[in-house]
Amino acid sequence: MLQITPHMKILVAVAPADFRRGIDGLARLCRESLAQDPFSGVVFVFRNRRATALKALVYDGQGFWLCHKRLSRGHFGWWPSGGDGGAQRLAAHQLVVLLSAGNPTRTGAAADWRPLTSRM
Repeated sequence: MLQITPHMKILVAVAPADFRRGIDGLARLCRESLAQDPFSGVVFVFRNRRATALKALVYDGQGFWLCHKRLSRGHFGWWPSGGDGGAQRLAAHQLVVLLSAGNPTRTGAAADWRPLTSRM
């Protein structure tokens, strides 16, 4: 089982990835587009063009894990921006929020998944 811990380095690819790619294709993307070693233990997170699915790729010392999450409704509303097509670093707790289709950059507000109601 793959466990994300606070000491892990997590990189989110800014540009959308072709989700027909598997482990080898995403590892190549890590090397060529992100200039990172896919065997380093870094958790690489990619999204598709429509922002309805994420893939996480990580090497655990024995082999690669490829995790795929596709939303049944809606899309991932937050994604890092950047013109260079590189990657942005996230903390482990931010990845958990991102995987729940939330915005990991929000602070001081209610979680995205909790509906707000006004009682007056």
